[in-house]
Amino acid sequence: MDATLTFKATATQAAVTLPAIGQGSWYMGEGLAPRRDEVRALQQGLDLGLTLVDTAEMYADGGAEEVVGEALRDRREQAFLVSKVYPWNAGRKSAIKACEGSLQRLGTDYLDMYLLHWPGSIPLEETLEAFEQLQADGKIKRFGVSNFDIDELQQWHRLSGDESAVNQVLYHLGSRGIEHSLRPWQRQQQMPVMAYCPLAQGGHLRRQLFDHPDLQALAAELKVTIPQLLLAWAIRPIDGRRDVIAIPKAVQPEHVRQNAEALNIHLTDEALARLDAAFPAPGRKTPLDIV
Repeated sequence: MDATLTFKATATQAAVTLPAIGQGSWYMGEGLAPRRDEVRALQQGLDLGLTLVDTAEMYADGGAEEVVGEALRDRREQAFLVSKVYPWNAGRKSAIKACEGSLQRLGTDYLDMYLLHWPGSIPLEETLEAFEQLQADGKIKRFGVSNFDIDELQQWHRLSGDESAVNQVLYHLGSRGIEHSLRPWQRQQQMPVMAYCPLAQGGHLRRQLFDHPDLQALAAELKVTIPQLLLAWAIRPIDGRRDVIAIPKAVQPEHVRQNAEALNIHLTDEALARLDAAFPAPGRKTPLDIV
């Protein structure tokens, strides 16, 4: 099975199919790595087929968008570009202004997808109105949300209908809460999950995953790295259909290459059962994990 995911057609946009692993940019533009290395990493990812590039006005106060814009200079059409708006900038007029600021920093005149970064105090009706205006003006092609749990997403869906393209949430083997109710509901609506932090954020939980003997043993048997195993798990098809696109951030060339190679990893039912046993999904609804 091809490791691709399709954003379904809507009343305003044709369906689009992308590789199930893209590229994140959180922490880029903050001086944690040389800017030239961040730019090169994103370009390398494009060369390897990781065409979805995710960013946000929040990241480095727009600095990550500037890095992404530099990486996409003269090759904008090769990327499916996603950015996100702060909830306090998501008003009827302020969202349009915020989007225009993102476009300027990115050096482009349109986004392939624009997301509300998390729920806020501005009525969703206002945000939707702004998104629809941006879409009508050709500044965004699709829109969606991020960090919405099931109740919030259902409210958004009642307003936006099938025009809403995605919900971007934290999802990895050690954080499977969305599997109880959120992910099944999104599958019913054919609304994909965009998984941020698919390799887990730094700290105890990441070490717990990377140091787990069962994961180390399985990775060794498959001749893959732990990050590749986690990515292959995150994008695994269920009942023959993929509904998750993972957006790991990488700067080192070897990490970018390994992320792209994870698209070709097939996990057997036996391998998946071993991962389930090591990190089982919760049996009840849990609060949405957010970092």
